[in-house]
Amino acid sequence: MAVASLDLDLEVFQGPFDLLLTLVLKEEVDLREVDLADVVLAYVDHLERAGELDLEAATEFLVLIAALLELKSRLILPSEEEEELDLPQEEAADELLARMIEYTRYKRAAGWLHERLADESGHRYRSAPLPPELLRVSVELAEKAYEPVRLAQAIGGLLRTPEPISLHHVARPLVTVEQRLAVLRGLLRRARRFSFDEAVKGADRLTEAMTLWALLELYKRGEAGWEQHESFGPITVSAR
Repeated sequence: MAVASLDLDLEVFQGPFDLLLTLVLKEEVDLREVDLADVVLAYVDHLERAGELDLEAATEFLVLIAALLELKSRLILPSEEEEELDLPQEEAADELLARMIEYTRYKRAAGWLHERLADESGHRYRSAPLPPELLRVSVELAEKAYEPVRLAQAIGGLLRTPEPISLHHVARPLVTVEQRLAVLRGLLRRARRFSFDEAVKGADRLTEAMTLWALLELYKRGEAGWEQHESFGPITVSAR
C-alpha cells in the first residue's frame, strides 16, 4: 500500500506502519498501548514534508486508522458493556483484516473500471432499449408528422449539392518569413536593440507568427538574440 512505508517512532513501537499492522493482527503488540494520535501526527508530518496530498494514500490511511480506532475502542470498553458489542473482542482483529481485504478489492475494481472507461472513451453506445412509452406512436400521428411530399422535399434538399461559397471578397493577408526577416534586420541596423512588441505593432496574428519564425531564424544564424526575464513578459531583441 502507499502508506505502508510510513515510519513511526512511538513509545511501544518503532518501524514502518505496515509492520505495526501485522504485529497488531498477530496480537504481538497490544493496541491499547499504541497512541494512535501519534500515528496521525506522524502522517501529517509526512504530508508536510512531501508538499502534496496523494488522495489514494490519504484514503488508505483514513480507512486503516478508522479500523484501528474502532478495534481499540472495543478493547478498552468496560467488561459489562462487552455483551452489547456486535462482535466479540477476539474477532475484532479478524474484522480489521477483512475490512483491509475488502478495501483492496474495491480499489482494484475501481482501477479496472477506470481503465475500461479510458479504453472506450470514444465509442460508448446505448445498450438499453427505448422506453415503451416512446414506442407507442399511432400510425395516424406519424402520417400527420411525416407527409410523403414534405418528407421527399426534405430528403431531396439534403441530397442536393450546395453551391460553393465564394471567398473572393475576403482579403487574405500574405506575408512571408523573408519579408519579416528584412524588417527585423532593418530594425537591428537602426537601433541594435528593440522590443518584439515594437516589431509587430499594429500587425495581424499571421504577421506576428511570421515575425516569431523570422526571429528564430536570426537566432539560428547567430545574427540576433533575445531576453525575457519572466513568463509572458516583454521580449527584447538585440544584435550579436
